[in-house]
Amino acid sequence: MSYLNDVLAQIEKKYSYQPEFLQAVREVFESLEKVITKNEKLYEDNAILERITEPDRQIQFRVPWVDDTGKIRINTGYRVQFNNSIGPYKGGLRLHPSVNLSVIKFLGFEQVFKNSLTSLPMGGAKGGSDFDPKGKSPREIMNFCQSFMTELYKYVGKDMDVPAGDIGVGAREIGYMFGQYKRMTGLFEGVLTGKGLSYGGSLTRKEATGYGLLYFTDELLKANGNGMDGKKVAISGAGNVAIYAAEKASQLGGKVVTLSDSTGWIYDKNGIDLDLVKEIKEVRRGRISEYKDAKPDCEYHEGKGVWSVPVDIALPCATQNELLLDDAKELVKNGVQCVCEGANMPTSIDATKYLQANGVLFAPGKASNAGGVATSGLEMSQNSERLSWTFDQVDSKLKSIMIGIYKNCESAAEEYGLKGNYVAGANIAGFTKVVDAMLAHGAC
Repeated sequence: MSYLNDVLAQIEKKYSYQPEFLQAVREVFESLEKVITKNEKLYEDNAILERITEPDRQIQFRVPWVDDTGKIRINTGYRVQFNNSIGPYKGGLRLHPSVNLSVIKFLGFEQVFKNSLTSLPMGGAKGGSDFDPKGKSPREIMNFCQSFMTELYKYVGKDMDVPAGDIGVGAREIGYMFGQYKRMTGLFEGVLTGKGLSYGGSLTRKEATGYGLLYFTDELLKANGNGMDGKKVAISGAGNVAIYAAEKASQLGGKVVTLSDSTGWIYDKNGIDLDLVKEIKEVRRGRISEYKDAKPDCEYHEGKGVWSVPVDIALPCATQNELLLDDAKELVKNGVQCVCEGANMPTSIDATKYLQANGVLFAPGKASNAGGVATSGLEMSQNSERLSWTFDQVDSKLKSIMIGIYKNCESAAEEYGLKGNYVAGANIAGFTKVVDAMLAHGAC
């Protein structure tokens, strides 16, 4: 048995109860066979695969908080600090009922390679809780966030670990956590990113993941003799990533026709009215079904189905494993040309392989959705310098980073005879940079 297969078998046995984490490891390992074979003795002697798949530390803690009736509630908090070989730990905090250790480990593992691809000095981590902010009052959310940070503050810091937002964690939640960190430590430092502009946040952060996704997608299309102009686009989700992916897609000449949330999805053949979506989602915090109240000519469907609409480009921007094999078959049947991930691992492995086998341009989230963490890195730089850059400055740097990520994926794939396989290219480019640092640091 080869070194790679031996380590994979060990991980599958040890963590058989963590399906999301195992899916992420298998996806990366499949891409690395040629890299590992080329350097097998060096990597095996230095236990590279064992070290890169085992987090530096896994922190799990109780989060007690008081609801509006005065009752004490309990949730579980997590922070998995995966690898800091190239910089301080960096990765978001997710608040969602589905959060467990397997989900956080998968996200942290992906974050290691995503952060490496940005070319910025950031290690990989992820955290969060099974707390559900939906249906909670602002006071309840504040109580939870303050309790969460009362424990987490011991393990984070501007040169140690810098969390950010993710699903369920926006500017409001970051503000509550930052205030509690400042209260607990007496320090005003860049310990969190995604902060408000009045206390160290960065312009473009809200738009960054969605904009970055489209900068990558546009570069991918151009490199393959195409472009965004005139393309029909399906997007899942209705949060920051989806909304600002739709905004940038429209700016680049595409027509976005779908969005979705956890209850259903909309299809507007005339193109999504983004001002209306922003009013529903960012102001009212409502459901996507409300779109039809103002646009009776559009279609609203309960449940899933956003990938059934014939489009040129599909951008999954909601959550993990939302685009499955049957969805991939439907997209191919309807003539899709390009699928780029805006969420973390939203496409199942068999769906990914089916899309690739049928000639669809496919970009993995660790490359195409890296714009959010890239801009978080730029926020860290501004905090360190006590400066605030303009929207155009940050946006320009973001675009440059995303084009650089595309080129790194492209060249890494070509170097190992895998031209056009951007999944392999992203994994190889991210992996080799981290491993070079690990080797330089010795047995640690």
